[in-house]
Amino acid sequence: MKALVKKESREGLWLEDVAEPEIGINDVLVKIARTAICGTDVHIYEWDQWARKTIKTPLVIGHEFVGTVARTGENVSDYKPGDLVSGEGHVVCGRCRNCLAGRRHLCKDPRGIGIDRDGAFAEYLSLPVTNVWYCDKAIPTDVLSCFDPLGNAVHTAGTYNVVGEDVLITGAGPIGCMATAVARQIGARYIVVTDVNPYRLEMAKKMGASLTVDVRTDSIEGAQKKLGMKEGFDVGMEMSGSPDALRGMLGNMAHGGKIALLGLLPSTEIDWDFVVFNGLTITGIYGRKMYETWYKVTMLIQSGLDIEPVITHRFGYADFEAGFEAMRSGQSGKVILNWTN
Repeated sequence: MKALVKKESREGLWLEDVAEPEIGINDVLVKIARTAICGTDVHIYEWDQWARKTIKTPLVIGHEFVGTVARTGENVSDYKPGDLVSGEGHVVCGRCRNCLAGRRHLCKDPRGIGIDRDGAFAEYLSLPVTNVWYCDKAIPTDVLSCFDPLGNAVHTAGTYNVVGEDVLITGAGPIGCMATAVARQIGARYIVVTDVNPYRLEMAKKMGASLTVDVRTDSIEGAQKKLGMKEGFDVGMEMSGSPDALRGMLGNMAHGGKIALLGLLPSTEIDWDFVVFNGLTITGIYGRKMYETWYKVTMLIQSGLDIEPVITHRFGYADFEAGFEAMRSGQSGKVILNWTN
């Protein structure tokens, strides 16, 4: 089969012919229809410090996908060939305390599809039946391919009650923009989104931001004044991975404010006295809750959530270089690769 492989320890990806993956008795073989390029995939393409430390070559990458069941292991009875499915990208151990308690998103030793094991940028993907999610055929396949990052957004936006609250989102990348739409749909009052990328700030407006702030020229304090806010933001969602963005968020939270931290930050100096004396709560967010978040993603879309404005580019898999260039340019939202042509 054709697959995008991190073949060598240097920048780039390679479209290769590789063996079709085998499946065990508890596995499902998925024929891939669409995949979406993630920021993690860009890190692997660019072969940055994180990628060099994490990825063992050769590896088929990719973890955001939708497709149809091609074949199942003999123990699998929940799915049949032709079913439309996506899947959770974290393969958990199933034996640690959190897994046994049903908190699989907190597994002590998860293995990432497309990171620790061969991934979805291929014509076929093998994964455990416990990772498979049955998809609503009424939802467009391009949207279904984005359930993984949309799940990040829903997990983050749902960490705290945002109904009637003022929300600050730092980072207008695709997940930040998706979180904007989720917060709007579930009842936030004001949603302010910050970034330094005008293209993505414009995308945040389309997704429901009350106000966007280019922090190179404007300030969060100024946004509060424009909106008539008196006491700071009730809920913060840090999506940028920028230390400056996090510090800016901390300084603009209401007393007792709550922050959901999704962005991966380098070592960052934080005024912890400020956090303590202002009674702030900070929660780290990793992935999605298995599988409550997947359920909520489906229900939100069925009840009107629209993320299609975030999907800005579509390519055939053979044109993957153009897809990665769009992602690396910063002038894109989600980029979809079609594996059916």
